[in-house]
Amino acid sequence: MKIGISSSCLYPMQTEEALRTVGELGAKTAEIFFNSPSELEKPLLGELVAIKDFYGMEIRSVHPFTSAYETYLLFSDYKRRTLDGVEFYKQYFGAAKVLGAEMVVLHGGLSAARIEPDRYAENYLLLHNAARENGLYIAHENVHNHLCGSPSFMKALADNVGDEFKMVLDIKQCRRCSVSEDEYIDSLGSKIYQVHISDCLGEENCLAPGAGKYDFENLFKKLKSVGYDKSAIIELYRQNFAEISELSTAKAFLENIQ
Repeated sequence: MKIGISSSCLYPMQTEEALRTVGELGAKTAEIFFNSPSELEKPLLGELVAIKDFYGMEIRSVHPFTSAYETYLLFSDYKRRTLDGVEFYKQYFGAAKVLGAEMVVLHGGLSAARIEPDRYAENYLLLHNAARENGLYIAHENVHNHLCGSPSFMKALADNVGDEFKMVLDIKQCRRCSVSEDEYIDSLGSKIYQVHISDCLGEENCLAPGAGKYDFENLFKKLKSVGYDKSAIIELYRQNFAEISELSTAKAFLENIQ
């Protein structure tokens, strides 16, 4: 399994500088978190490609800066806004293709969203189909306070979409939802396409791997048992570590046990 680092760990560092730092830390696998519309276009997108190529990095996934608005952009009963939202997300698809990424990460609708499950699936399929037309996948993440923070909701959506459904398993979000990651792995193991990892200790639920007591060896064993062998991406917030070098220490820690 490849151990990578998300550029989001370094926010609010400019995205191109964050990716360059990820490269300097020795990561060969990364996720890019876009933070501004201009990053989806030249010249900034070209700069990201140049940085990726210089350090020989693989960009497996990209993360939209509009995640917080997906309830309203994509998962409401207002069809015109949904269609316009899908058109907007095609900008992410275009940027992802240029970077050689395989997927665009989706947070989806909030738990409080007033949308029926059938409509949610219908809207999701519009986005899914647009992504597939561009050779990409939408990868739905399990996020606290979101509908797919429930394993049963995610499973129902996956069953509706079919074989091509993909998900991102984020273990800190599992902690925040008081859900065991085993529930997702057991019911959706074959659908997992990316993993976001972090450590925990007591009430601290998002620490650099190795700084807490989480059993990563067991996680990797469980993932491999369902055939997952792609990548595990360290995804933290900048306040979760003191020195940037801690990210490379965390990467080495994970590489030594997986």
